[in-house]
Amino acid sequence: MTDRAAARAAKNALADRLSAQSGVVGIGLARRDRGYVVKVDVADADAAGRVPRDVDGVRVVTEVVGAIRPLRSRTA
Repeated sequence: MTDRAAARAAKNALADRLSAQSGVVGIGLARRDRGYVVKVDVADADAAGRVPRDVDGVRVVTEVVGAIRPLRSRTA
């Protein structure tokens, strides 16, 4: 079971490592079982393969969500 503080520290370390990786579209925390994990959203399976399974003993989960694009603004 990983507490929130340890997961946050692992998330920050992983964000630094993945900042230059193409295909990584988001990094955050998620609750799993009775603890926290680092959740990495990726654009495709190739990007998922470059994400480690754990960082500093904290489990990392990936989810292929596709490319993230800003919404176009609507004019009234």
